[in-house]
Amino acid sequence: MEQTLPSIPAKRYFTIGEVADLCGVKPHVLRYWEQEFSQLSPMKRRGNRRYYQHHEVLMIRRIRDLLYDQGFTIVGARNKMQEITQARRRGNGESANLVDGIEVIELTEASLAGSGQLGAYAATSPDVETALHQVRHALLEIREMLTGDF
Repeated sequence: MEQTLPSIPAKRYFTIGEVADLCGVKPHVLRYWEQEFSQLSPMKRRGNRRYYQHHEVLMIRRIRDLLYDQGFTIVGARNKMQEITQARRRGNGESANLVDGIEVIELTEASLAGSGQLGAYAATSPDVETALHQVRHALLEIREMLTGDF
């Protein structure tokens, strides 16, 4: 059921219809998930209209991935999301870091070299190692932009 989702536009708030389109689920599913996942609580305005922020859209995509792509049950996905939230609160590095509710796995050269993975990638092409370093650098820059104050 793997599906390519559209990129998230640079907006501050999204309506439930926009989020449904961005995340590939129906609006009633989003309302149900609000009841099941305590971390998901969009702002409600006039007439009980929901307005989601960027980090909530990312969180919904994470929940969708857990349920639809990884095969978690609602209870299993809820537990996984609680683990992620607790790891974020602890901030002790026991789990992956979080950026806007998305797990970020830190891969360093030492961890790749220690696992033998860097050598396996580098063996396929001499330029692969350089490309991996460039991608890592670009991703770190993007993460810095996302976590910075605007």
